[in-house]
Amino acid sequence: MAHSTLHSGDVPLPAVADSAAEEATYRKITLRLMTFLFLCWVLNYLDRVNVSFAQLQLKHDLGMSDAAYGLGVSLFFIGYILLEVPSTLLLRRIGARKTVTRIMLLWGGISTAMAFMTAPWQFYLARTLLGAAEAGFWPGIILYLSYWYPAKRRARITSRFLLAIAVAGIVGGPLSGYILQNFMDVWGFRNWQWLFFLEGLPAVIAGVVAYFYLIDRPQEAAWLTDEQKRLVIGALEEESRSKPHDAPSNLLAALRDPRVYVIAAGWATVPICGTILNYWTPTIIKQAGVSNLLQIGFMSALPYIVGAIAMLFIARSSDLRLERRWHFVSVTTAGAAGAVLLTLVTHNWLAAIGCLSLVSISYFAAAAIIWTIPPTYLKGTAAAGGIGVISSLGQVGAFFAPIVLGWVKSVSGSFSAGILLVALFTFVGGIAVLLGVPRERRAP
Repeated sequence: MAHSTLHSGDVPLPAVADSAAEEATYRKITLRLMTFLFLCWVLNYLDRVNVSFAQLQLKHDLGMSDAAYGLGVSLFFIGYILLEVPSTLLLRRIGARKTVTRIMLLWGGISTAMAFMTAPWQFYLARTLLGAAEAGFWPGIILYLSYWYPAKRRARITSRFLLAIAVAGIVGGPLSGYILQNFMDVWGFRNWQWLFFLEGLPAVIAGVVAYFYLIDRPQEAAWLTDEQKRLVIGALEEESRSKPHDAPSNLLAALRDPRVYVIAAGWATVPICGTILNYWTPTIIKQAGVSNLLQIGFMSALPYIVGAIAMLFIARSSDLRLERRWHFVSVTTAGAAGAVLLTLVTHNWLAAIGCLSLVSISYFAAAAIIWTIPPTYLKGTAAAGGIGVISSLGQVGAFFAPIVLGWVKSVSGSFSAGILLVALFTFVGGIAVLLGVPRERRAP
């Protein structure tokens, strides 16, 4: 009786056993589900941003200016914004398996078909269709994670999922640079055509695999034991009971909740930072004096590496301290500072990469933190619809930012004015979350 606790401390043996079982359960879930979703997001994001490398040659072949390219980038967000909420609500009804299958098949097919563009209007059409195809993937996965992981684990698991964007940048830069450098006029096709084809086809394959591999809910997971299912479901039910009694439970209630719009303002900082990082990094590095396409590819990967590493530490700190607001405003301020400094070092590639790294830290860490907040306030249909609304509203800035940057670049030959606007909006979005998310009801 006297030895009912561990001799190394005062934690009861059953608590230790329960903790070990819980960790083992979530490790199994992460390996089984997140590994595949991670791969899908790598392929998805690679196909979204490889246009930043293709445009180095694509603009000349299709006769497009920087402003026209910026418009094409922005058109992606029209279908994306319009279909975010319907797609997320549909995932709640039909499950992640069918949703991810649909998105990956359509996405991969359209991306592959971009290899055969011959006119600017086809570029505009393809970008619009890509946005419509992808709509609902990111908010859908955020909702899907809430079916498996309680809030106390969500920032870390979201940060691991976001690593896929970093991997897409780290792998995609050198890969895209290699294809552009070595596939010029192979079999009569231009290097950017090979880029779209070779990087789009794997997404189609992933879509087929998703239909047979993914599981919608813990209750349906044959690879979990009954005890593991009870553990996961119990943790989620306990979290649901702990939500505020006035938490919105339907879409209309979520639309009337001002916190939805505050969180959307915070989320908007992420795609706005991403406009610089994902669509103009190769051009910025080239403008700083680097001309070799393969070198540009490798250099473009560096900010993603820095942002990914920083995100893991910041997300862990946010979870351990159960604090979101100050973590969020800290990283958005860093991103705004990096953007401002970037306008001063346009002809120094090393300093430019350092500034892009600060933007990258804001991009990744802000995304990991902001999406831990909505499931805390929303439940039921409001969780699905509210997350879709937040994602859609946040992408409005992503629609305008590429147009502004492309137009400024065409008119002035410099990104400076547009990048300063990005810095301003990023800083304001961070302050909005700090002041608008009530301290007593921050994400747990």
